[in-house]
Amino acid sequence: MKSTVTTIDTKEQILNVAEQLFAEKGFAGTSLRNVIREAQVNIAAVHYHFGSKEELFVAVVRRAAQQIVTSQLEQLAKYENLDEPPSLEKILEAFYGPPLRAIIQMGETGLIRAQFMGRCRVEPSPIQQLSEKEFNESHRRFLDILQRALPNQTRTELTWKLDLAIAIIVRTVNQINQANSLIHKGSSEEVEIAISRLVKFVAQGMRNYE
Repeated sequence: MKSTVTTIDTKEQILNVAEQLFAEKGFAGTSLRNVIREAQVNIAAVHYHFGSKEELFVAVVRRAAQQIVTSQLEQLAKYENLDEPPSLEKILEAFYGPPLRAIIQMGETGLIRAQFMGRCRVEPSPIQQLSEKEFNESHRRFLDILQRALPNQTRTELTWKLDLAIAIIVRTVNQINQANSLIHKGSSEEVEIAISRLVKFVAQGMRNYE
């Protein structure tokens, strides 16, 4: 019988390899055979931990989402029960800060994760829906507080604006270290400057259509 440590290591190895392959090749371009070969495990291990390629994809998304969403909602919780709504800038800082800081702190692994999340945004609709489901609670709560901060805007308007805000951060993290990107060295100071710039830019856009 395998020890607990071995089982955990095997599962993480499969997730790590799957994340990189999904990031590089997309859902359709990645097969379980690819994952098995790169992770150096057998098909039984994949089926034991995940069952199918679709379930493996969801597990990769869930692992990435959990880290980001937990941090975002911890920040957002500071403002949700206040009598007065927070400023739009504070809401957006809670939205942009956690994922950007986490990705930079993860180094090369963070860049793979950023590439994977970007790939999720361009997958066919059924696959996109699998990934978006893991962020539903976070998005609902951000929409709720955005509605308080921008009461003259409809839920529909705020929904597509939040979607654009998501597209901006996906683009930002996928351009890290490239020419004309906001983040090159990945220092803490540079990341905080990038967050501040994104917050100011997006806040202006959200307000312009009130």
